[in-house]
Amino acid sequence: MLLKKTVFAALIIFLLSLSVLWAGDAAVFVDLGFSPDGRTYMFGQYGVLAPPSLRPWAELYVVDVASNNFVQNGRVSHTENLPISAGQDGSGTLYRLLANNSPLATRHNINHQNQGLPLYISRDTNPPARGERIEFRDFVSGRSFTAQLIPTITGTGQNVRSSFYISLEVRSSSGQIRTYTVGTPGITRQRIEQYNIKRVFLDSTGTSIVFVIEMKRVADNNSHDIRYMVEVLRF
Repeated sequence: MLLKKTVFAALIIFLLSLSVLWAGDAAVFVDLGFSPDGRTYMFGQYGVLAPPSLRPWAELYVVDVASNNFVQNGRVSHTENLPISAGQDGSGTLYRLLANNSPLATRHNINHQNQGLPLYISRDTNPPARGERIEFRDFVSGRSFTAQLIPTITGTGQNVRSSFYISLEVRSSSGQIRTYTVGTPGITRQRIEQYNIKRVFLDSTGTSIVFVIEMKRVADNNSHDIRYMVEVLRF
């Protein structure tokens, strides 16, 4: 009887932890590589929709770095009709989506082995305070970088709307400084209430830089989903 009570109590704790875990839908970002010249970049994300749906989903994107925009027909997504089975995380949907759309990668000469050279990885679940800058360095070229994400947010809850851009300063190994504005501040996104730079990396040629942006989105039940996007720049 004691064993049954212990198992039952453990089950309750497990279910409660799941309710906290599934308070929102958190995506997983996947670096899918550059073209050899670094002019085109591909990434994906996947996850599982919040209860009661629990359906796995995935998205693929191909970006033209020079224009900081998607290539033509460069966005593909799929959501399964049935919920995940126990032990699954939704990654299988990404693999299937990638296999079914292999011509997309081939057409833009994407090499999945040609992934980014990491410059910065954030372990913080909260973005830096407004005005706070992050600094990182490319030890191959000797360049140092200072970046500041500047958001504009209006409204709250379901009515929140926001935009942002990144102010970037690049110092060469000789000390020369150049400044850039990365992103499109004129684009307003509904229900996005927070942005955070999670990763920064370069392509193998050192001429394309990618900022991976985590977005906190207000869901229908006022919980929060996590989605990702990228902002890119060609030096």
